[in-house]
Amino acid sequence: MSDETGVPGALAGKRVVDLTRVLGGPYCTQILGDHGAEIIKVEPPQGDEVRDWGPPFHEGDASYFIGLNRNKRSIGLDLSKAEGRDVLLKLLENADVLIDNYKPGTMERWGIGYEEVLSKRFPKLVHCRISGYGGDGPLGGYPGYDAIIQGTAGWFSVNGTEDSGPTRVGIPMVDMGTGLYAAIAILMAIIERGASDQGQYIDMTLFDSAVSLMHPYLINYVLSDKVPVATGNAHPNVSPYDKYRSKTVDIFFGCGNDRAFGRLCDILDRADLPSDPRFETNSGRVTNRDALKVELESVLIRRDGEVVCEALLKAGVPAGPVLDTAQMFDHEHTKHREMAVTMDWYRMSGIPIKFSRTPGSIRSLPPKFGQHGRDILAESGYGSDEIDALAEGNILVEERRK
Repeated sequence: MSDETGVPGALAGKRVVDLTRVLGGPYCTQILGDHGAEIIKVEPPQGDEVRDWGPPFHEGDASYFIGLNRNKRSIGLDLSKAEGRDVLLKLLENADVLIDNYKPGTMERWGIGYEEVLSKRFPKLVHCRISGYGGDGPLGGYPGYDAIIQGTAGWFSVNGTEDSGPTRVGIPMVDMGTGLYAAIAILMAIIERGASDQGQYIDMTLFDSAVSLMHPYLINYVLSDKVPVATGNAHPNVSPYDKYRSKTVDIFFGCGNDRAFGRLCDILDRADLPSDPRFETNSGRVTNRDALKVELESVLIRRDGEVVCEALLKAGVPAGPVLDTAQMFDHEHTKHREMAVTMDWYRMSGIPIKFSRTPGSIRSLPPKFGQHGRDILAESGYGSDEIDALAEGNILVEERRK
């Protein structure tokens, strides 16, 4: 979705200085950038390491980086040097938001911590930090990647099957969920600033986000005192809600109430099932889900799955074929919703937040390392001689260090 309307996004005029790397932070700032915020991506001398997380690559940058960094400008700065931190402070003079994912204590050791320095020098600044576990507590200060947090926060234990054992969720939803929470938090802080005229510090952690997303397993445990186990594709609280084999394709459908289950049974010509004592209520269907699956698949295995799904949807029962990535990206509804976008060589998912007046847009493709460094410094008041001096002193980094 390119910017063809000329309408500024909902966050136009907001400046975000982005010190994050890898996934959660870049995902957050891409969301903000999609909706008009100016994102200045400050990369360390080695660059964002996910530029190397491939194959596949495009012109030296890995797919992992390309998928998270559109609508941003890149500048390479060595913040380990005082001169680099001075440049950062200059960039913050007109910034609304600073977001980083340095190890807790790093910014403080550099003399640019929020409480001691940034909050006093830039009282309206919203500073969001994303870390693995926070800066204190038994795990405080330790590093964390998505999968490690998944394991620690219980996600592995409820994913997979009895045969597979505890299994990682394939989509890095701890990182992405934290990015989403961070975006929400930043927007709330900006709204609150409108009333208080003050910024604030936001302490986001992968661990907190992962724990908060453990629904419904955590509340199931609290109320039943039974430790949840993996149920494969089946829902722990609802049945039928599972993947089923058909004659043509695997399909997935879910019945959230008895009426929907009755419609399913009518479509499958199994009107006898709702009166079966095992399946009369959702509670009974959950308890006897294996037996119910046998009954349903004995019919489905002789039916065209696509036809069954269409009939279920028309009857108001959520259903769909199980597609792979290529099939999903090429699906007519994906295209209709503008969720498959193409710009030059760039092919990616579109913008999921659809505003009526201020739509998001893709204004620029993921930047090369340091691509905009000189422009950003010039806009911040640096003269050409000063910029040359910063480059010669390796404060402004224009080529990635290995």
